[in-house]
Amino acid sequence: QLQLVESGGNLVQPGGSLRLSCADSGGTLGYSTIGWFRQAPGKEREGVSCIGSNGEDTKYAGSVKGRFTISRDNAKNTVYLQMNNLKPEDTAVYYCAADLWLSPATMCSGGQTISYWGQGTQVTVSS
Repeated sequence: QLQLVESGGNLVQPGGSLRLSCADSGGTLGYSTIGWFRQAPGKEREGVSCIGSNGEDTKYAGSVKGRFTISRDNAKNTVYLQMNNLKPEDTAVYYCAADLWLSPATMCSGGQTISYWGQGTQVTVSS
């Protein structure tokens, strides 16, 4: 049973950086595909970035490609989302999710039920 906890959300100025963390207290994160999703007020949830269990297969939304980097440290049961050059439109609640069976591309594309979700962390980009 995965128990996902996000951290690292904050208020940051445009152009700034944040690093989000998704930790699993259950200790089995290393076997799962992990994704970062976000939802802004009045908007649908969207897949931001997803990473396979071995860390080599990654997927990014077009709006964040080149600015965000997903990585994982399975020894620490943690997945990271490094967010650089943040923009006001990146403002949202960011959630991490995990699934044993979905590929990163399938997970990030949406439309599939994902097994585990964290409770989210707020990212606000504003001057």
